Amino acid sequence: MTPLFFVKWGLRVFFGLFALAAIALLYVAGHIWLVARHDSHPRSDAIVVLGASQYNGTPSAVFAARLDHAKSLYDAHVAPRIITVGGGQPGDRTTEAQAGQDYLVSRGVPANAVLPLRTGSDTLQSVRAVAAAFKQHGWESAVIVTDPWHSLRARTMARDVKIDAQTSPERNGPIFSSRSTEGRYIVRETLAYIYYKIFGNDSVHSTGAA
Repeated sequence: MTPLFFVKWGLRVFFGLFALAAIALLYVAGHIWLVARHDSHPRSDAIVVLGASQYNGTPSAVFAARLDHAKSLYDAHVAPRIITVGGGQPGDRTTEAQAGQDYLVSRGVPANAVLPLRTGSDTLQSVRAVAAAFKQHGWESAVIVTDPWHSLRARTMARDVKIDAQTSPERNGPIFSSRSTEGRYIVRETLAYIYYKIFGNDSVHSTGAA
């Protein structure tokens, strides 16, 4: 066999792997797009609002949109409680979870119907905190409120820690400001989802978070 033979086969293998990677990326992106457009909010034990930025106790526009949506679900009797989750950054005087609770209470949600979990600097840490609270209280089902493009990854993580999770994405926040913004979020979430499935899934199970 000549060197040219190996070159040809090497190129075939390279382009074959490239095509498989492209198909995988497109499949995940399509799944993210489909879940983003699906709103499922059956009667559940809790509505879980994943945190976003807050400024000295004032939720950012993204976070406020999630909280407003969670309140509408609570008002519709989807669940008897709302869980806000998220820690704080160095120098913050409060946490995302506390800012979320204060925001909801100021808009008429009873304080005893909001459980703030003041920990978590990313989605995986937040989901682990929620799983621990669910185990403590004997809860099983949740409706997760987050941005549409984040819904698939958040739901997958929650189900991996044995929470019967559905998603009800908010659709009125600044994430819908333009098509380019939506496209950027889909690309980011596609890569983040694949990274989690490759590297993060095992860490969830090894910690015994479920």
